[in-house]
Parts: sequence; C-alpha cells; structure tokens
Amino acid sequence: MKTELTYSNISGEESTKPIQNISRRFFLHTAAIGSAAFGFSCATGKKTVIQGFEKTPDDQNFSKGWVPFSERKLRMGIVGYGYCKFGAEFGFQNHPNVEIIAVSDLIPDRCTELAKACKCTKTYPSLEELVKDDRIEAVFIATDAPSHFRHALEVLRHGKHVASAVPAVFGALEDADRLFDAVKTSRLKYMMFETSCFREDLFSMRQIYTAGGLGKLVYTEGEYYHYMPEPLPSYHDWRVGLPPQWYPTHSNAYEIGVTHGRFTEVSCMGMPSLINHLRPENNRYKNPFGSEIALFRTSDGGMSRMAVSWDTPGDGGERGRIRGQKGTFYAKYEGLEKSLPNLLRPALPPGVSPGGHGGSHGHLTNEFVQAVIQDRKPLVDIAMALNLTVPGIVAHESAMKNGELLKIPQYFYPV
Repeated sequence: MKTELTYSNISGEESTKPIQNISRRFFLHTAAIGSAAFGFSCATGKKTVIQGFEKTPDDQNFSKGWVPFSERKLRMGIVGYGYCKFGAEFGFQNHPNVEIIAVSDLIPDRCTELAKACKCTKTYPSLEELVKDDRIEAVFIATDAPSHFRHALEVLRHGKHVASAVPAVFGALEDADRLFDAVKTSRLKYMMFETSCFREDLFSMRQIYTAGGLGKLVYTEGEYYHYMPEPLPSYHDWRVGLPPQWYPTHSNAYEIGVTHGRFTEVSCMGMPSLINHLRPENNRYKNPFGSEIALFRTSDGGMSRMAVSWDTPGDGGERGRIRGQKGTFYAKYEGLEKSLPNLLRPALPPGVSPGGHGGSHGHLTNEFVQAVIQDRKPLVDIAMALNLTVPGIVAHESAMKNGELLKIPQYFYPV
C-alpha cells in the first residue's frame, strides 16, 4: 500500500487560523496584488475566462438518452464559495437526485451568495458546524487546497460521504496516509473531482484503453499550463508561489485517469522563474520554480512526462497524448483496432449542464451522486485521488534535489 515516507512539507479555504511565518512585507505585497490577478472574471465581473475554465455550450443535446436511475435524493451540504465559486459551479443544485440541505462559507456575504446559487435557505458559519447536521449524508468540499485534507477528515468523522475539489492533499505525504486510512476505515464514499477525467479527450482515451484499443502503454504526456504573472486571489494567499507539482492532478490524469494505474518513481526538473511571486524569497513555500517537468515510471513499465507551468505565456489549459503498442490518441485515435467503443460521454440529467473545464463539471457531479446512491466505487476514488496527487509532491521534492530519482508511495483501494 505505502512505501516509506521520508519527505516533510507544510500542511494546511476554510480555516480560522491564518498560515504562520509570513513576513509583514510579503503580506502587504500579496494583499496589494490580490485583486489584480490575471485572466479571470470571478471577482471583477469581466468576461475574460481563466485558462481551462471554458464552458461547454449549453445548447448541446447533453441530456439525450438520459435514463433516471433512482427516485432517491442524496441530501448534500456544500462548503466553499471563494474566488472561483466552485461551491455552485458543479451543478449539485440542479441534479434531480440531490437535495441541498445546507451550505457554508466562512465569509458571511459569500455564504449568502452560495445559498442563493444553490437554492438553499439553511446556512452554517463553518464546515465544522455544517457536518453536525444529521440530515446531511454527503458534503462537497470546495474550499482552499490546503484545507481539503483536514475538511475531508472532519466530514468522514461525522459519518458522511465526501466529494472534494483537487488536490486531495497539499504538499504533505503523511496527510495522504491519514486520509487513505480514514476512508478505508469508514467505508464511506470519497471522490476527488478531477476535471481532466471527464474531458472529452481523456474520456475517449479511457474508453479505448479499457476496450484494449491502445494495448500496453509505452509513453504518455500530460500538460497543465496556466499563466499566472500575478497569483489568483486565494484564502490566506495559498496560491502565492505555489509549487507547480503540488497541483499536479490535471496533467497526471492523462495517465492515471486513463489506466487506473500508478506512478512508481520520478525524476523532476524545475526552471527558475522570472515572475516575482515564484521566487523563493517571496513565497512561504521557498519555491523557486514556475515550471516543473516530471518524468515518471509507470506501474506497468511505461514512461510518462507530466508538465505543470505557471510562468509561460501563450496557449494554456489541460491536454495530453498517449502512445500504446496497439494505438495512439492525440485529438483522435490512430491504431490497429477497427471497432471502437462508444466514445460519447454519458448523458446528463436535464438541467445539469456539462459546465466548465471542458464540460466535465456536470459529469463529475453525476458520477458522485450515482456512486453513493448505487453504493458503488466512484471513478476517482481515494486510491486514484492519491495516485494522482502524491506523485506531484514527490516530483517537487525531486526538483528541489536537482532531479534526483525518488520512489513514490502507491495506494490500492478497495482491498
């Protein structure tokens, strides 16, 4: 299940305690630039869209073929309505098999906005209060990345299923072990909402791979390019100087989300950045890199190159390529298999939009809701979530050691 854990990093949007050890000069600097973040419209109302957040047009016939699977409604709590408004962006409030019981955000105005967006009247001042509501069966955690681990543990401790935004844990391998053990012990459902897993290209890759059309994979690539000359506003400025490979799941999914496999070892190189907040003296992580490129060995013997970059202007977003012994996929399939499986993503309930990140939002929500109601394993379960997240933590450690080859803990679940 796990290898030895020899790395230590910081561990923790929703916390009543600010992160410590930030200089006053650094705090004033980041506060001044917080509202001037590049390329997103959440706070300003402008129409510029953050790279990767483009929505699939709602005029597509995405509900054609939808067959209701149950009359039961999953009673949900939603937590977090920060800069990206993720608490409402995934469409739980529109799913016919969901009843939103209550919502929460630490900031009262945002909490009120979230309740309105989710068509809900009950609010709580914190996640810690919301999870005490016995009517709630499951909670969607849309808080800041450093808090995902702590919040997931708290939800599980109160006997509720967990859906979480990415990443599963933030920079600390010991947190990954604790979360894995908590889910395993509870037998509750845990799903990480990795958007790449329901992008159209990756969904097609997974269908073809599962049907044998790619054969054994020789080489895969995944890329997450998100230019940030100034960090996006974030709770306690957690995005300021963020090590690229601590946010690795959008790219890593182009191997792990296709094969359900694992990365076993990594050598990663980082490039020092010209951007101010990506210099080690200007961020709490002491991170000097704006781009980190990792070369992984996969659990079936293949190779994978995964890139995450904050400081390269130009075309951005998430994408990947796959080369196997029987075929390749880059925008389309080219290979030996003549009879391909259905490559269309599943139909969504009427009213549930595919949403952002390449039309993945609605599909992630529907997958989680069905998994809980049908009592089955969700696609991005705890094992896949950690196998997507943990390799990036080790990759950044490798980059800080000038590319040293390091072993990666691996997770297997259910057992």
